[in-house]
Parts: sequence; C-alpha cells; structure tokens
Amino acid sequence: MTTKHNAAATIRDERPRDADAVHALLLECFPTAAEANLVRQLRQDGDTAFSLVALASDTVVGHVVFSRLVAPKGCLALAPVAVTTSWRRQGIAAALIEAGIARAKAQGVALLVVLGDPAYYRRFGFRGHTVRGMTSPYAGPNLMGLALAMDRSPGDAIVHPPAFESV
Repeated sequence: MTTKHNAAATIRDERPRDADAVHALLLECFPTAAEANLVRQLRQDGDTAFSLVALASDTVVGHVVFSRLVAPKGCLALAPVAVTTSWRRQGIAAALIEAGIARAKAQGVALLVVLGDPAYYRRFGFRGHTVRGMTSPYAGPNLMGLALAMDRSPGDAIVHPPAFESV
C-alpha cells in the first residue's frame, strides 16, 4: 500500500518489525490484554486480511486490523483500532479507518462489520440495519455493517475468526 499522510502521521501497511510496537500500543489503549492477544492470534492463524499503522517520527502511534470473516465469505471485520493517548483527537483513528475502508473497497470486499460505538462509526457509513437479521454472538446495537460491493445477500450469519472467541 502506498503511504498516506495525515497532518500528523503517515499511514502504511504494518510490517513484521512493527509487531512489538503494535502489541505495546494495544496494551496501552485497552484495559486488558484481550485486544493485543486478539491481534497476535489473528496473525498467527493467518486470519488478518491487512493491518495498517500510523507513524509519527517512525514511532507507531496508531493501528487498525481488518480480519477475514469465516462467514459471510469475502467479508471483513474491523477491530481493533487504537491510537496512543498523546495522539488522540487528531484524526488518526479516522484516517486509519478510512484508509482501511478504501483498501477493502479496492479489493472487492462485499461487507465490513464492526462492533463499536454507533455514534462514532456512523460517520464512516456503518449502520445497524446493514446486518439486521444476521445472527452473531455480538448481535445488538453496537454491531454494524458497511456494504461496499454487495450485489447479493451476504447470508444469514456473521462468523468471526476463532481468535475472537477469547475476547
């Protein structure tokens, strides 16, 4: 992926050498190690479709991962997204999410799903009605979808990769 510049950070594909910095970032940003362990397990299982980092002065200050869903096929989950405390409220998370959405769209991904704050994710086009009627252990008002290239019904179930079972 070509690098994309935010006013404060550069966004690029995560590289293997970024793994430790991403792990430390996730430990800083979440109350438990669950998200850091999730990302590590997604990598180990080969379920990561792509992962992006935001860099400021060659330091990882943000991260987002998009993982392959077991079902529906050809669809991805966005989770988690994190930005170090000192870099928050500068548009870095939004830039990471927008870059990920653009990449997913370019790759022909049919549907993105996210479990998160509707007030935040609506700005990117995620809506609850997109996944309404689909079964998921995460069903509820915080499960949303963004249709990118759906020319057919995505199916009746959202099945995340096995790594999500530990979150």
